[in-house]
Amino acid sequence: MARYRGPKQKIARRFKEPIFGASEALERKPYGPGQHGRNRFSRKSEYGVQLDEKQKAKYTYGLLEKQFRNLYKKANSKEGVTGEVFMQLLESRLDNVIYRMGFARTRRQARQLVSHKHIVVNGQVVNIPSYHLKDGDMISIRPKSRGLDVIDDSMKGTSVSRYKWLEVDKKTKTGKYLNDPLFEEIPENINVQLIIELYSK
Repeated sequence: MARYRGPKQKIARRFKEPIFGASEALERKPYGPGQHGRNRFSRKSEYGVQLDEKQKAKYTYGLLEKQFRNLYKKANSKEGVTGEVFMQLLESRLDNVIYRMGFARTRRQARQLVSHKHIVVNGQVVNIPSYHLKDGDMISIRPKSRGLDVIDDSMKGTSVSRYKWLEVDKKTKTGKYLNDPLFEEIPENINVQLIIELYSK
């Protein structure tokens, strides 16, 4: 499946947020990219603000437009507040959960681990990054892959109890998806209401 493979730091500077992780470029140049990055003070329309928020969310979770819109349609068809359901669907993706559990440093790295069949869900190898986890699902690193340096390096600086909806055992490299997170528990700086307004037009 196609993925954005362009310059990440330009995107981070565009939104003035480290959406791909810690960024020296963003700290060094806390203004937009390009020749006029320092002096760009244009007022954006309501549509422009909504579009920017959607783009930021897409880059943050690593989705392209079709997949992102399909998630909105799925959230809109479910019971509950659409914005909260939408964010829960993003958070329950397998690649995102692998990242949240600390098995990978970035979502892009987590997606690669899943695609290369290093991840096991409920005893079965799953190689679909967009696989949605359900309450109580058990996630682990495939036994043959537990010695991978990339996983060990990623887990060194992670906190076991960082997210309330996840349970992680660093020694066995296993985890459990306890439940969908509450909206206020999701740490991403995304104004999901702007995205819902954009798609509902």
